[in-house]
This record gives sequence, structure tokens and C-alpha cells, in this order.
Amino acid sequence: MQTEKVIDHIVNWLKEYATKANMEGFVVGISGGIDSAVTSSLCAKTGLKTLCVEMPIHQAPSQVSRAQEHITQLKKKYENVSDTEVNLTSVFEELKSVVPQTDPSAQLDLSLANTRARLRMTTLYYFAGLHRYLVAGTGNKVEDFGVGFYTKYGDGGVDLSPIANLLKSEVYEIGKFLDVPNSIQVAAPTDGLFGDSRSDEDQIGASYDELEWAMKMKEEGKQIDDFKDREKEVFEIFIRLNTVNQHKMIPIPVCKIPVNLI
Repeated sequence: MQTEKVIDHIVNWLKEYATKANMEGFVVGISGGIDSAVTSSLCAKTGLKTLCVEMPIHQAPSQVSRAQEHITQLKKKYENVSDTEVNLTSVFEELKSVVPQTDPSAQLDLSLANTRARLRMTTLYYFAGLHRYLVAGTGNKVEDFGVGFYTKYGDGGVDLSPIANLLKSEVYEIGKFLDVPNSIQVAAPTDGLFGDSRSDEDQIGASYDELEWAMKMKEEGKQIDDFKDREKEVFEIFIRLNTVNQHKMIPIPVCKIPVNLI
């Protein structure tokens, strides 16, 4: 990958899109992970106003410290960058207290995790509406179009996606070029939605390197029977998630009414 040229291309694309849309800048949710660090850095490089928003909900201290380290570094480098923190823990707990109570289960955990993401999306759009900013998405190609590893109308609810055509490995390459804090570059990827230390790999069952391989194999038309052992296991994981999460990747289905019924 021609890293510097890719960076310039994305930055120009962001700036042109915002200018044509008559918007003032960008708002990015900062998690302490590589994707949000790279996305906010690219937005900052446009010269347009870039608001970095921390939205902790029972967040692990390590995630908070990484996010703050990145924001501090970004503000020193770019005068157009500002930041704010909205602690959503009390909002999350209040919502839990008024919805119907259910017995603990994996499904409840997932529902609450997605709720965290949707509270954050709502918060980002509050600031976007307030300042005429665009909400910049932080999803990469493997997450958005491979395994659908994001929350529908949560972190998937954005105005534009600057890194969604980049594999995770390519995002890391750009992060290194942009001098993203080393603490973020070496941290295990995590969505931070469950209030514990589980990583993305723990949830998915495969690393991003493995998923990138599986995505390439699918694009080449390979089948499960073409593999064995760990490769077969990884390919099965990818195909299963790609299949069940298609509802996130395709347009919302619209019921079309026959002309003779209208």
C-alpha cells in the first residue's frame, strides 16, 4: 500500500465531501482503539474543525487513558482539534432501571452492549447537529463488510466512512505512519461494550489477520472443503458471521406495494 498517497486521498475526500455538503467539520467518537485514532487523525489533517468525543460507560481505565493520550497528542499537533467528554454511565444505568427486567443471559448482555453503542451514536449526532459537523465512522473493511462486527444504528450509524475500504492491517499501517500513540498500536482490539477485558478476537473467535485471509479466500471463490484444521475453522467463522450479519450490510428492505393496490 502506498501509505502516504492513501492518506492524502482520504483527507482530500473528507474535505471535499464536507465542503460540498456545506458542513463545518467532523465529530469522532474516541475509544482508545486504532480505528478511532486513525479516523480522527485523518479528519484533523483536513484542517476542518474536528471534535473528539469520549463517551465512557463503565469503561476500562486502560481504554480511557489511551483515548486521552491520543487526544492530547492530536490537539498539540492540530489547532483545529477540540475535545469533550460525556460520561454516559448514569444514562445507561437509568435506562436499565426503567426497561423490563430479564434474567441474565448472553442475549441480555448483547442487547445491553448494543444499547451502549446506540447511546454513543445519539450523543455524537447531538454534537453534529449543534455544530454542523459530520459524524465520521470508524469501521474498517473487515468489520463493516466482512463479519459485520458493529452495532446497527450504533457505531454503524454515521454520515461517512473514511476507512471502511481499508483492512485492519492497513489501518495499523496508516496509524504507524501518522504516529498514533504506541499504546494504541500494540493494544488488543476491543469494542469495549461489555465492561470487561474481552477482546474482539475473544468475541469473534479469530484474529483480524485470520479474518482478512478468510475474506480474501471468499473473494477468490474458495469453499469450506478447500481447507482443513485451523484454516477451515477460521473460514467457517467468517462465512457464518458474513451470512448472519448481511442485514447490516445491505440496504433496509422496503415493502413495495403493487401498482394495482394503490
